[in-house]
Amino acid sequence: MASLLKKLFGIAPRVSREAAMEAFNKRYASFKDLLQANADLAGVMAGLDATLRGDKHMETSEVRKQARRAIFHCERMASTLSEMSGQCDISLGTAVHAIASRIEHELDQLARGDVPQFTLPLSEVDSSMAYSVGGKNANLGELRNMLAMPVPRGFAITIRAGSYFLLRTPGLFKNLFKLLKCVDPDKPALIAEISQQVENLVLEAPIPAEVEHALFAEWDSAFGKDADVVVALRSSAIAEDGVQSFAGQYRSILGVTCQELLSAFKKVVASLFSPRALTYRAEHGYDLDATGMGLCCVEMVRSKAAGVAFSRHPVDLRSNATVINGLWGLGEMVVDGSGTPDQWLVSRATKKITMATIAHKTVRLRLTRSKSGIVDSVLEPVPDTLRNVPCLSDDQVRRLAEMVMELEQHYQYPQDMEWAVDEDDQIVLLQTRPMGLDNASEEHSAPALRHLRPLLSGGDIAARGVGCGPIVHVGEGEDMTHFPEGAVMLLAHSSPNAMAAMRRATAIIAETGSLTGHMASICREFGVPTIMNMPGANSILSDGQVVTVDALSGRVFDGEVQELLALRLVRPQAKASSPALVLLRRIAPYILPLHLVDPRADTFTPRHCTSLHDIMRYVHELSYTQMFQISDRVTDNSAGIASKLACTVPLDLHVIDLGGGLRNPESRQVTPNDVVSVPLRCVLEGMLNPAVQARGPRPVNMRGFLSVMGQTAIGGNQEGCSRFGQRSYAIVSDRYLNFSSRVGYHYAILDCWCGETLSKNYIRFEFAGGAAANAQRIRRVLCIGLILKELGFTVEITGDRLRARYQKYPRHELCARLDQLGRLLIMTRQMDMLMVDDAAVQAYATKFLNGEYH
Repeated sequence: MASLLKKLFGIAPRVSREAAMEAFNKRYASFKDLLQANADLAGVMAGLDATLRGDKHMETSEVRKQARRAIFHCERMASTLSEMSGQCDISLGTAVHAIASRIEHELDQLARGDVPQFTLPLSEVDSSMAYSVGGKNANLGELRNMLAMPVPRGFAITIRAGSYFLLRTPGLFKNLFKLLKCVDPDKPALIAEISQQVENLVLEAPIPAEVEHALFAEWDSAFGKDADVVVALRSSAIAEDGVQSFAGQYRSILGVTCQELLSAFKKVVASLFSPRALTYRAEHGYDLDATGMGLCCVEMVRSKAAGVAFSRHPVDLRSNATVINGLWGLGEMVVDGSGTPDQWLVSRATKKITMATIAHKTVRLRLTRSKSGIVDSVLEPVPDTLRNVPCLSDDQVRRLAEMVMELEQHYQYPQDMEWAVDEDDQIVLLQTRPMGLDNASEEHSAPALRHLRPLLSGGDIAARGVGCGPIVHVGEGEDMTHFPEGAVMLLAHSSPNAMAAMRRATAIIAETGSLTGHMASICREFGVPTIMNMPGANSILSDGQVVTVDALSGRVFDGEVQELLALRLVRPQAKASSPALVLLRRIAPYILPLHLVDPRADTFTPRHCTSLHDIMRYVHELSYTQMFQISDRVTDNSAGIASKLACTVPLDLHVIDLGGGLRNPESRQVTPNDVVSVPLRCVLEGMLNPAVQARGPRPVNMRGFLSVMGQTAIGGNQEGCSRFGQRSYAIVSDRYLNFSSRVGYHYAILDCWCGETLSKNYIRFEFAGGAAANAQRIRRVLCIGLILKELGFTVEITGDRLRARYQKYPRHELCARLDQLGRLLIMTRQMDMLMVDDAAVQAYATKFLNGEYH
């Protein structure tokens, strides 16, 4: 074993605690990173799949970004697997590169409506171009070109310019992503710290020469060589100024001169990652690593007064009035709420002013230019003669009310409009956006059906819809070739293996499963109504029973429920002419389909991967194998990193803490009370259960004992395994356990992740060997297999070797199984001596399941 450690880790036979722990922690950190990348990729694929089905809207630029995120996460999984194994799998790298190249080839093709330029004059922009120039630019162009309303001179900096800067500047996005994946919406201080680091990265990065040239060329075209021109550089993000308002989340910079254009550009782009923006996106379900930032560059209006107008009352939705707010000077004090404005209510019906509230205005915001040429906005006192004077005339108030109502009629949605009055008393519109009203409703919702009591309720909806048919229970690994058309598939656990019969199922019910897992993705792809996480479904529902599955609200009813069947979901079809959908349909075959469903198949290789989903499945499966073998890195000479467990467990057990597994990881000896690792604590509770602890010598069958002695004497067991040492190891963290027990001629390895994220949770268990004859060793693993199957494990037996797995279940379910495995590990010691005939297999399995351990 010492030579093995030296070979695998390059560590000398006598290793320091620091060196040995570094090797273990490196592998463990890689494993955690791989699990996170898997979860991130599953989230991206779920979003793309929802867009394909018409349940979600994406613009072309977002499709491109999400596709590249999928490639990034897939490459991250593959490279992390290589780090874990210490070997570079050339075939895996080749497969990832080939699939990524096909996706990139499609992404590089221009979709209809794409804007390849980095800038556009406002004269060429309208509301249909939001995905190319952002919401603010699109709306401003619409006001100018379609409604002939007064707007400032200026130009649009396209989404492509901002994305090109963030994604094509070497290393920038990769470093941003590493920071953003650590964001926790519940920790404001951490968000602020990460935001500052991200902003520093953006501000220090060089702007690509192509973008820089385009910015200065468009400036000259819009404003000429007028050195006195100053502009406002405002954010114009993709989701901004849409129905989900991002008002105030991103930065605007006032008083920008030509010389300050590049630095101001970077500051506005960096505001994508401000603390407010990150918190807002996290709370509303938007991606934290957004790159869709355009900018609106417009000449600043030297305003006498400015403010906002609402086509509907923003607080009292029953009011039939428009609301106009305004102050002297620039409008920023109205927008950010730092000033108390004048306010007018104007009747939508009569167009008359129904209320005017004139504030006492002491300060105003004005633009000033210093002697050095720097333009800045400063607060200055309002002249005494204007402090109690309305900042608008009644005619201007009525005109603003007419404008904002015209915008509501044009956009078919209540509007929030920013305005200014220049030094010539002319109204200029600065932007418009939909008001943030809470009027969301579920398009497809099921009736309450209070007169009916559901058989099951409270499940998680993996794929929306309604289905009705007879229940057909499908066991783990069962052949689904003959699954009947129109039946409801009932599973103990979600499994991509069900894909073989999915198209024939009218609905699917799974007792447990992950909403971002492989099967959920396939259910959405096929449009099969699916409910997961319905405990007790297998015991309550019987084969042949006709049920109605309500995958709109997570319920199952007995028989046919006509009120629900009328709601069988016809998914809205996205417009075939949508550039984003056309592009997504071209790249989806290289991202979403899953073909590698059986790890035991000869085709479960990188060479047979044709989609990122295939790569994801392959890498995820192999990562378990790599962690399963972690205990092979332990030797007697690395014992300095281990703490001996002092307790009544009949094993020489040593614990290696990777972090958070022991109260004092550097102590040479620990007790069960020192163990804080969740999975190890559960295993020890099973081992130390008083009912399991031996109360005297185990009763030995003499035939079995003589068989063991005879096989040992003649070396008859050597075909199966060799003799191991007597020391056992548990490598732990707060949620991870790799338990390796090698005693005499048999070994058992248990590898487990037990946390709150269901899709990451798993138990893998392997048992083999023994000192008895081959027939008795085989009977022992058959007995263990019967027990584990009853506990819900998937079991595979080859000769005297057993492999079992239990994955993607809630933490409390894993804890219960780990306790049982702890009991089983104690009971199975020397069990081969008792396996004298086939009847003993079922007999001892039954005894264990009944709680009889002796």
